[in-house]
Amino acid sequence: MTALPETTERKLGLVIDLDTCVGCHACVIACKGWNTENYGAPLADADAYGADPVGAFLNRVHSFEVEPDSGPAQLFHMPKSCLHCEDAPCVTVCPTGASFKRVEDGIVLVNESDCIGCGLCAWACPYGAREMDPVEKVMKKCTLCVDRIYNENLPEEDREPACVRTCPAGARHFGDLGDPDSAVSQLVEARGGVDLMPEQGTKPVNKYLPPRPRDADIDVLAPYLEPVDAQPKGFLGWLDRALERI
Repeated sequence: MTALPETTERKLGLVIDLDTCVGCHACVIACKGWNTENYGAPLADADAYGADPVGAFLNRVHSFEVEPDSGPAQLFHMPKSCLHCEDAPCVTVCPTGASFKRVEDGIVLVNESDCIGCGLCAWACPYGAREMDPVEKVMKKCTLCVDRIYNENLPEEDREPACVRTCPAGARHFGDLGDPDSAVSQLVEARGGVDLMPEQGTKPVNKYLPPRPRDADIDVLAPYLEPVDAQPKGFLGWLDRALERI
């Protein structure tokens, strides 16, 4: 079995704002596109428009409708990918050492040349964040776009995960969560960021920012439901008075 490092120099990860995510799936498409063309074996996408399509995705967005104690139901979107856990059970269960956690940045990766496709890591992951590629028969997972963030051939602004770079709502943030002074750490502190399923004891690096409370007294459609002027003037006023006499 593979051993985890006792500590890592950095803890690179994502902070996802559930209050801002609009569920557009742009991050899913960007992830699929980048990881099909770059790191490791291409992500399978066979018979996409046929009767039996198969493929692999490293990032998914789940949508949930929540009904509060008062007020209308609310829709929340939950993006989910590998959380690059500090105590990653997917690593320690791997029989070949294909799954490993890097000392320099804490990113969990899969050496696909050593992967035998046994699926033990997928079984051990409590988040369902690993997928067996149906064509290559190797395990695939989020790499935090390790081939982007260190790529000096890319402009500085592009050296972040494809999902973060693409998100139109600015709901995804990337940085070193092991540095309390980093922008992502300060964001987690300010917004009360939380772990996903902390009872599992995996210590996920990625954090989620909870949705802000909704003000039930505000109706965003109110300005459009009331007349702009209760007593219209000019031609419209004359027309209104004329029609009343008919």
